[in-house]
Amino acid sequence: MAIVTGGSRGIGRRIAERLAQAGYVVLVSYRSDQTNAEDTVAAIAAAGGTARALRADVSDAAAVTQLFDTAEREFGGVDVVVHAAAVLVTKPLVDLDLDEVDRMLHTNLRGAVLVNQQAARKVRAGGSIINVSSAITKGTAPGYSVYAATKAALEALTLTLARELRGRDITVNAVAPGPTDTEMFSTDLTNSGHGEQMRQAIVDATPLGRIGRPDDAAEVVLALVGPLRWVHGQTIHASGGLV
Repeated sequence: MAIVTGGSRGIGRRIAERLAQAGYVVLVSYRSDQTNAEDTVAAIAAAGGTARALRADVSDAAAVTQLFDTAEREFGGVDVVVHAAAVLVTKPLVDLDLDEVDRMLHTNLRGAVLVNQQAARKVRAGGSIINVSSAITKGTAPGYSVYAATKAALEALTLTLARELRGRDITVNAVAPGPTDTEMFSTDLTNSGHGEQMRQAIVDATPLGRIGRPDDAAEVVLALVGPLRWVHGQTIHASGGLV
């Protein structure tokens, strides 16, 4: 079975759907968006898969422990963990208030530590742990300083955990999508006040000539949990060549 944090929308949702199509029972973890989480579960069921939604704030240690305990108790064990939950606030560094900084640090960094700790304890031999990072760690666009810093830390955590799990037959990798056509991305463009111009600028800068789709990241995840099990401790960029 598979756990997908941040599985109620965007890239996380598509990953959950594709894992279900590949035969995994999926536990869709969400923080507050119950409606979209249940819609994800319904879509998976309609396509012939099996899934359940469970609320779990990834920055809450007790909630993360309960998430993994529920997976073991109700589904017999955990084979795949995809950590996609994240918070994004885009502002110049000097304009970020500490509450906004703390929101990103708590979800994106503390949450990654808690989820990966439990994954390291619970994932069975032959399984996979995949963290969803971001190509912004290489692009370093203005306004993304703290978000990019949390994702860079996530990539360091991924590599270190891969080495710490030596001998366990568990692969640990990160997938770093580029700009992807999700609700988070669209909101970010709208808030910039230059949405269409920025969208076109990204398309023009991307060698493959389009904005990414959630499927682009999801297919990398499917490969990492399937045929690419010799890939370990790596960050795979799914950005159309943008970085």
